Amino acid sequence: MTDASTPVDKNHHADVSGGWLRPAVFGAMDGLVTNIALIAGVGGGGVAPRSIVLTGFAGLVAGAISMGLGEYTSVQSQNEQVEAEVVKERRELERNPAGEARELADIWVERGLSRELAEQVAEALRRNPEEALRVHVREELGVDADDRPSPWTAAFSSFVCFSTGALIPLITYLLGFDSLWLALAVGGLGLFVAGAVVARFTNRRWWVSGSRQLLLGALATGATYLVGRLIGVGVA
Repeated sequence: MTDASTPVDKNHHADVSGGWLRPAVFGAMDGLVTNIALIAGVGGGGVAPRSIVLTGFAGLVAGAISMGLGEYTSVQSQNEQVEAEVVKERRELERNPAGEARELADIWVERGLSRELAEQVAEALRRNPEEALRVHVREELGVDADDRPSPWTAAFSSFVCFSTGALIPLITYLLGFDSLWLALAVGGLGLFVAGAVVARFTNRRWWVSGSRQLLLGALATGATYLVGRLIGVGVA
């Protein structure tokens, strides 16, 4: 418990704005699952180890570029949409400040504040247009106009983490081993470790998070392996 003289620690929460963690986690998991499933599919079709490595690196490069571009476009488009809504809200506050104040008070009344207190706070905000704009955007749109994720950070995090994840199931081949099952086992270990690391940010049990990612990756790998076996047998 703190008193008025105790400074407030504003950094005691993790960053949940989606700046780097979401694209990093998504990129790493996607890189792992994509390349594990990819080499399982072509390996199940009976291709040579050299072809598996070539396929894996092609998947790594194409997937990393696609993930990076996709994250940049997605985050930038989201930011542009938020900006458009902020401009719209600014116009509404300029044209009808009293009506916007009543709308804000109504929102707070629905959340449990007394009508009198809600109207007092809303009226006080009218004297500070910029703060009023931030509060209206947060309350009506559910976003913080001053805390938007960087598209470059999202793109870079996704690109790097996808590449790292996609490289893991290829490590055994690069070390000179030709066993598909050894490569899949290393990839599965990578999935489990990645899921366990994510648990550090989510307060879940590390073994539950790791097992979940391993199971999901195993399902994708099993499906593509079966497809590879069917197509490989059919072509033969």
